Amino acid sequence: MSTLSPDVIQRIRSAKNILFLTGAGISSESGIPTFRGEGGYWKTFKAEELATPEAFENHADVVWEWYDWRRGICLDAKPNEGHLTIAKWQSLLPSINLITQNVDGLHSRAGSKNLLEIHGNIFRARCTSCREKFSLGEDGINQPGLKFCPVCESLLRPDIVWFGEGYDNKLLTKAWELSKVAHIVFVIGTSANVSVPANLALTAIRNGALGIEINPETTTLTPSMQVHFGGKSGEVLPEIFKAVFPDTKRN
Repeated sequence: MSTLSPDVIQRIRSAKNILFLTGAGISSESGIPTFRGEGGYWKTFKAEELATPEAFENHADVVWEWYDWRRGICLDAKPNEGHLTIAKWQSLLPSINLITQNVDGLHSRAGSKNLLEIHGNIFRARCTSCREKFSLGEDGINQPGLKFCPVCESLLRPDIVWFGEGYDNKLLTKAWELSKVAHIVFVIGTSANVSVPANLALTAIRNGALGIEINPETTTLTPSMQVHFGGKSGEVLPEIFKAVFPDTKRN
């Protein structure tokens, strides 16, 4: 792993606001396939057949079957050292925020707080009529296949931002606000092919943040980042944490 310069380490230590932006790469280290990478979901399934409002309208049962299967994969996965290091960082300092593209819930299971899941969460469902949200399993909605609202009995859908849909405006506004005030932005495991997360990172940098990218591959964001680590987050992040907090023991 490349080493951080003393100046960068000091800048991270003194930063009042740190923002982590994570994509599918951090979860792929826990065994969850990415959508666009080698062995990704779309290598087997077509997105337009499974992750659009039109797909749900035409064959909701197939869409739910696919999401039930994906949820099982996410449930079997465990947070890796990348997830755990971010959560540890957040436990030490109050102004460490996390925005993730991932819907797998691994950040929450690692103990992260101040978390914005801008693409939704695969363990939640949303009513197509009254818009109420429910936690799958915890709210008694755990049957396979089609699921129905306990409030109004209408059809439930996965609480996921599908292709062709807009973001939750409240979440997106909060994400922009966090990016504008960040002093450090870590961009971890994202291909930068999704415009909103990429623009959040660029917004932070344009407002003076130091950009640190952790990704085995270079991306379209790499030229805009001040530091690039070409490795896995589960290996790189603990080393960065150790350099910034040499006297702090990991749990």
